[in-house]
Amino acid sequence: MDMNSNNNGHTNNNNFSPENTKSLKDYINLVRNNLVPVLIISITAFAVAVLYAISARNIYESTTSLKISKPQGSVLTSAIMPDIQSFTDDRFISTEIEVMKSYSVRYNVARALIDSFKVVGVRDSFYLIFNHSLKKSELLTPREIAKVLSSDVKIEQKRGIDIVDITVNSPSPFEAAMIANIYADQYRLFDLEMNRNQLTTVREFLAQQVRDKQAELQKTEDILSAFQAKNGIIALDAQSQSLIKQLASFEAQRDDVVISLAGTNKMLKQLKDELKQQNPKIADYLESVAQQSSLQAIQDGIAKLEVNKEIALANNSQIDKSAVVKDYDNQINALKAQLKQKVDVVKQGIFASNPDEIKDLTGKILDAEVQAQSYTIQAEELDKIVSKYESQFNKLPSTAIEYASLERNREAAEKLYALLEEKYQEAVINEQSQPGNVFIVDHGMIPSSPAKPNRILIVLIGFVLGVGLAFGYVFVKDYFDNTVKTPEDIQNRNINVLAWIPQIEGVTSRENREFEFIVSKKPDSIPSEAFRALRTRIQYSKLGSDAIRTILITSSAPSEGKTTVAVNLAGTFALANKKTLIIDSDLRKPRIHTVFKANKYPGMIDYLFGQVKLEEVIRPTVIENLHYVPSGTIPPNPSEMISSKPMQDFLNEMRKRYDLVILDSAPIIAVTDSEILAALVDASIMVVSAEKTELDLMMKASELIKSGSSSFIGAVLNNFTYKSGYGSYYKYYYYYSNGTKEKKSRSTKMKA
Repeated sequence: MDMNSNNNGHTNNNNFSPENTKSLKDYINLVRNNLVPVLIISITAFAVAVLYAISARNIYESTTSLKISKPQGSVLTSAIMPDIQSFTDDRFISTEIEVMKSYSVRYNVARALIDSFKVVGVRDSFYLIFNHSLKKSELLTPREIAKVLSSDVKIEQKRGIDIVDITVNSPSPFEAAMIANIYADQYRLFDLEMNRNQLTTVREFLAQQVRDKQAELQKTEDILSAFQAKNGIIALDAQSQSLIKQLASFEAQRDDVVISLAGTNKMLKQLKDELKQQNPKIADYLESVAQQSSLQAIQDGIAKLEVNKEIALANNSQIDKSAVVKDYDNQINALKAQLKQKVDVVKQGIFASNPDEIKDLTGKILDAEVQAQSYTIQAEELDKIVSKYESQFNKLPSTAIEYASLERNREAAEKLYALLEEKYQEAVINEQSQPGNVFIVDHGMIPSSPAKPNRILIVLIGFVLGVGLAFGYVFVKDYFDNTVKTPEDIQNRNINVLAWIPQIEGVTSRENREFEFIVSKKPDSIPSEAFRALRTRIQYSKLGSDAIRTILITSSAPSEGKTTVAVNLAGTFALANKKTLIIDSDLRKPRIHTVFKANKYPGMIDYLFGQVKLEEVIRPTVIENLHYVPSGTIPPNPSEMISSKPMQDFLNEMRKRYDLVILDSAPIIAVTDSEILAALVDASIMVVSAEKTELDLMMKASELIKSGSSSFIGAVLNNFTYKSGYGSYYKYYYYYSNGTKEKKSRSTKMKA
């Protein structure tokens, strides 16, 4: 058995030396020593994974792919550099993904799902839209379904391209495909509605105006018919009829411009409200830009040319009207080109310093501001023309003027209705022809096999996780375990290790201590050999005139095996023909008498009090040369008795009679008895129990022993399990164990 000792009681404290570094073999031994918890944790985790894999519900996955294109702006709104364009496109796609995840879209999908369920009517084809917490599943509300969709629908962009996948997971394959397709359709409709929002506003406004003007036309016709029925047919001359038609035409055009101006202002207000939420200063700036004198001058010129063109068309002269109209159109187009150029310059200045989100808005607002200003100027010019024609109209004969007024109203209402109906149809066409940004590339298909769970992977993860948790438990437990485990734990704290004693079979429980005196019961056992090694270390720790005659055995805390060490150490000295005495000086919880199965009365205390003679307290044992003195009656003041003059005289007397005197004392941290005795003996030994004694307590105990005397020669590591040790302890144990068995086997064969 290889045991390192140091006669001066000191070792090098180098915690970073290679000897103190755990090797792979050390870790294997650590796991082997904790094999039961490792197996329990690993098997439990594996069993849980298997149960989960077996019981887990099948989840089916269906995906719909969408292509989302960014709205194309003018040259002014397009990006200058390609990489900037790519960045803005990714930002646009990210914004659209957030729109898809919005509550509004999810709520629309939820309502469509409920409608689809009512049409399909097959309960087993749906799962997510039902509440399964109740005994009888009930259909969720649209709000609740929208909340479910937020977790069971995954929306993500394919890297580097404008394709977005809407992936739905559901225990029902039919439902997964249905939700994916409905989600894509609802988002496409939502996007289309957002793109057509302004056109829809214009169309709805014109629809209302058409209905109103149709009602006005019907009313004027009814009034005219009633007048004619009452007053008879009144004929107007050709000049009056021409005047009425011209006046009605200009009135219709003026009213049409006024209505268009109202529609433009309504749309402009909507755009401004949206822009003010993002940048209120730009909205005010755009309004001031539209009212610039340079722009108004061009708009004024365009309005006057438009009115003059209408006057020329209304003239009944025989001139070539097509040539006149062409000339006016050329002048109007030239002014419009100038106006567009100035507006584009303003746009470019605004777009240069603003993000993409408001470029489109600012462009639309500026166009609407210019258009509204143009409508205002046209309305003013047409109003002047109407006033001029009204002065001529009022000169008609009084007998025909009432009829002419009614005819004028009917004619104006008819022309205005026709103009509005034409614009309404144009608005309808514009709205319906406005494309969206979303194109469905692939529709979600009903999956034929589940996408989740991957049962094999779950079992493998469970196994790996279980093993990982088990090893983690072992290493964490070892890391936070503050107890002494190996001789190195003692040596690294500058405490000499005299020997390590393996666990003695049969003394693990208090009821069964048959083999506690192991050197007597089994002298050829490994623990007996360890005690003989301890005897040798003690004998050679001090030589000559300083040879050890009295030895104190103590420990840091109770139940660390000091009595067992004391008895067996005394037995080894006796077996070496040393006249040995063991004294039970643990006056708190004496136990020497139980080892030798005797009564503790009378004992040392009884002798010190003079109640019995010395020969009555010294008792023989089964081993020749070994005697013991029990504690005797427990005194009320143990410390005073230990430090008394009679106690010193008693020890001096025993030193004369015996070669070795061993004192089994109380734990040094619990009471002061051992500190007192340490000053009275030649050597003090501290017993440390492996896997039990805390390092802090061991250090405190060694300091207490050293503080009162210089008798401390080292520690004994008791209950050391070789299999739990590191390094080569186990192979030495295995070697000696097998060697002992082989010797027995050979002796048996020789006898045979």
